[in-house]
Amino acid sequence: MQQFSQDPTQPDFVQNPYPFYDRVRVAGDIFFWHDYNMPCATSFRAVDGLLRDRRLGREQLAAFRDPAPAHIRPFMAFETHSMLEREPPTHTRLRGLVVRAFTSRRIGEMRADISALSQQLIDDFPSGDFDLLPAFAEQIPVIIIARLLGVPEEMAPQLLAWSHDMVAMYQANRTRETEDAAVAATLAFSDFMRSYIDARRKTPRDDLLTQLIAAEEKGERLSTDELITTAVLLLNAGHEATVHAFGNGVKTLLESGHNVPALMGGEHIATAVEECLRFDPPLHMFTRFVYEELELFGHSFKPGDEIGLLLAAANRDPAEFADPNRFNPLRPIQSNTSFGAGLHFCVGAPLARLELQIALPILFERCSGLRLASTPSYADRYHFHGLSRLMVSA
Repeated sequence: MQQFSQDPTQPDFVQNPYPFYDRVRVAGDIFFWHDYNMPCATSFRAVDGLLRDRRLGREQLAAFRDPAPAHIRPFMAFETHSMLEREPPTHTRLRGLVVRAFTSRRIGEMRADISALSQQLIDDFPSGDFDLLPAFAEQIPVIIIARLLGVPEEMAPQLLAWSHDMVAMYQANRTRETEDAAVAATLAFSDFMRSYIDARRKTPRDDLLTQLIAAEEKGERLSTDELITTAVLLLNAGHEATVHAFGNGVKTLLESGHNVPALMGGEHIATAVEECLRFDPPLHMFTRFVYEELELFGHSFKPGDEIGLLLAAANRDPAEFADPNRFNPLRPIQSNTSFGAGLHFCVGAPLARLELQIALPILFERCSGLRLASTPSYADRYHFHGLSRLMVSA
């Protein structure tokens, strides 16, 4: 396979990785990314196919697993209870129990809350130029998931801080300082959630945390460690990517040249939101480990090999999407890889879509003259792809 070099922390790449994706996609379904020392899939058929292929998975085979450095072992131990990092049969049991609690009915019940919160946040917009991320995009996902779980929403700033520190472990610019902060956040977040789980066991309420405690399948329930990890995962994943989806989506819409208030006020909201997710998704790489000797898209792999799946590159594959580098809010909805696919498809995708489809129309109805006040800039945190700030004028 062809080799390419690209520093994922290089400023031009951080601001616009799509030309690199276009360049490496020409080499075929899979190329070797020298900077990661790892083969990566770029085409839609390869990324989507490998996400669904059960001969690969998130959980590294024990024979190829190196001991974690001592200073990050608390974080790694915490991750072992996460359904995101496990494969069947453990993943099947964990996801089944979570899905029993995280129902479409419960998500749908948040419609009024999302609408009211959006209105309230807009009421509080400052005059003049302001950053839409902390004023709107960060608030909705974290407050809604906190309400859904039954965690006090006044904890939102602390939840955001813990979450940012933990997910930074998956960024290309990770340092020892990053790792120490992630461990500290993991321990603090775990202690916080343990106290709330203990309280819910004594005093059940009509919230997701109580439902997770009660969820049972064939006599099995989530252990305390699994409950803590699942609650933290839902809080982190329930807002971290959605914040970027909000920011990237608003940026894309404002730069598109379309009449955004008319678009958001019409019948094409769902298609416009899905196109925002396809065009500039919040997560650009997810990795998989190979579990057996395989021939994949003309290349040989052996057990223990790791493959990077470039979700954003797949979403711009011209073999799958017509004129893929053009933002078309009226593009008919078709499958994309922004929420993954297969066994690990994002369990929070329906909630993320609901938040975007409710909050964005309210934003552009209330702020029909919304415009960019300065050129938006992306933060240096690949594999995530989100703005460092989004200065606007309402």
